[in-house]
Amino acid sequence: MTSAETIDYRSLAHGSRIDVETRSRHYQIECVGGSAILISGHPEFCPTPIKAHLQGSVDPEGTLDPGVIGRGMRLMLVFDNGRLMTTSRVLSVHVEPTSGLRANSSLSIH
Repeated sequence: MTSAETIDYRSLAHGSRIDVETRSRHYQIECVGGSAILISGHPEFCPTPIKAHLQGSVDPEGTLDPGVIGRGMRLMLVFDNGRLMTTSRVLSVHVEPTSGLRANSSLSIH
């Protein structure tokens, strides 16, 4: 797994896994394609992997950074049932890529 300050999840290949630790939870995310993910780690909203769409991260000033998961920011998700969730602040991000990246894209880890 690769540790990162910030990643652009849109550049990750289908099946890549992202391990995100926030101030209050530990999430496991699997990239399904585009913004679609499977996520688990919240005892009420996603105790087992469920479908959601990762909107991006919200910085401390409240600005959404689409396509990004970043340390110090909060993830913004929309579940398939329409429920919106914003996590507590991200403490660490680790990526386990699959064998390759999507065509015409590159992994962006800052």
